[in-house]
Amino acid sequence: MTSEDIRRELARIAPVRECDRRAELSALFHSAGRLHLRGRGEWALHLDFGSGAVARRAFALLREEGIRSEVRTYPRRAFDRATRYQLHVAGGKHTLEALVAAGVLDRRHAPLDRPPRRVVSRSCCRGAYLRGAFLGGGSLSGPRSPHLELRAASTAGAELLVEIAAHEGARLGLAVRETHAAAYAKGWDAIETILAFAGAAETVLALEERAVLASALGNANRLANADHANLVRTSRAARLQLEAARKLRAEGRLERLPHALREAAELRLRNPADSLRELGVRASPPASKAAMHRRLHRLEELAAR
Repeated sequence: MTSEDIRRELARIAPVRECDRRAELSALFHSAGRLHLRGRGEWALHLDFGSGAVARRAFALLREEGIRSEVRTYPRRAFDRATRYQLHVAGGKHTLEALVAAGVLDRRHAPLDRPPRRVVSRSCCRGAYLRGAFLGGGSLSGPRSPHLELRAASTAGAELLVEIAAHEGARLGLAVRETHAAAYAKGWDAIETILAFAGAAETVLALEERAVLASALGNANRLANADHANLVRTSRAARLQLEAARKLRAEGRLERLPHALREAAELRLRNPADSLRELGVRASPPASKAAMHRRLHRLEELAAR
């Protein structure tokens, strides 16, 4: 399960409520938006994504809010030259009003580091905001050291993500770096809680299925290792018992032993690979596993003298 798989799943979710659309749009701008001042009161706003699915989702959200945008592509400045998607948002009175309502700009049209509380006041809005945050700047790595990260343009933006998660019973850490801040989660339990709240149900089911399979495989390996260790111990013990019985017989001492010990030695000589339980069944009268163990151990002590 890759970050792109999660983004594709989340991008298929179409918010029905207006408050959810604005919360998701707000998170997209706060995680992947850039405001450019052109002078003379003119400005431009760009959304930059590495996923075509996210670009289409953002374009649809902007259109539903009555905001015009244009999608452009460019190659990333890296060795893979991967395609990046940039949405150029056209300025205008309605656009400014919509961005103020989404908590991207304040009433003076200055950019906000984080949206006001009204944007994430409801549980559904908080889920939509986390969804937008992952779409705009989220990543998941693992499986050995699972790490989910939600990037934000500012420390205040990352702190809001931590607060939103805490409000829903999940814990996110805070990391402040040179170029950005991030809220992060480690461990599958915390990660699954965040993804489930954001709406990535398919991803959570896949992660839980993998955890069950990993647990079953781990248990199977432990049982196999335990069986192997038991076989090694049993084989080593049988070899020592067999050597003791042979030594006692070679020295002529076996015939002078009590019946129970002599019988145990003869059973081991005739059945070198049998377990203690199997030897006990062959005894006359039958003996328990513990009794057979004591008799054979006594033979080893006698042979060591």
